[in-house]
Amino acid sequence: MIASLPWSDIDTVLLDMDGTLLDLHFDNQFWLEHLPQRYAERHGISRAMAELELAPLFNEQEGRLTWYCLDYWTRELELPIREMKRELADLIALRPAADEFLAALREADKQVVLITNAHRDSLSLKLERVELAPWFDRLISSHDYGFPKEDAQFWYALKQDIDFNPSRALFIDDSLPILRSARHFGVAQLLAISEPDSRRGRKDTEEFAAVEDYRELIRALQGVQP
Repeated sequence: MIASLPWSDIDTVLLDMDGTLLDLHFDNQFWLEHLPQRYAERHGISRAMAELELAPLFNEQEGRLTWYCLDYWTRELELPIREMKRELADLIALRPAADEFLAALREADKQVVLITNAHRDSLSLKLERVELAPWFDRLISSHDYGFPKEDAQFWYALKQDIDFNPSRALFIDDSLPILRSARHFGVAQLLAISEPDSRRGRKDTEEFAAVEDYRELIRALQGVQP
């Protein structure tokens, strides 16, 4: 199904970052392991109790801009979130062949835009570790607009900002709710990611076709080049 993408009808490629271009292992390790441990130490409680206390806080903010906001969690948890992320920075890594795919998009003269829910400070940290910026026409954080990608208002703001045609766009993201939000806005071509975290195996991408290997997309893209 991926090989049948109508590349000649795609002008703009919108790409998520975490779990799509970068291995989600860093983020999962931070939020599910590192932060609960530090929270437990900060408050003098057990790791199990820390997870019990954190779960409702996380659930309440999921899908909101605050879920992705380092300032919010620094205040809420009384922890130096930015500094803590740097402690695990060695885990930040590209997914296999993601850079080759970006190079192929540039060669094909597509408009390529990074759209991430990551806070600008998280984005900066990742760009320090992985050279992504040169491949993109724009690097956009949802914090720039005040709405997460799950929110329809993000897409209206994006359309005003970069003036792309949704009917001639491809969007790749590892989040199914975000892909559904893009579909509702009218983005024509949508792909999920089958294995966002290299340590956690494949996930069910439900109604969406999924990228298993970027080299498959590269072959299809290069096959339609003049």
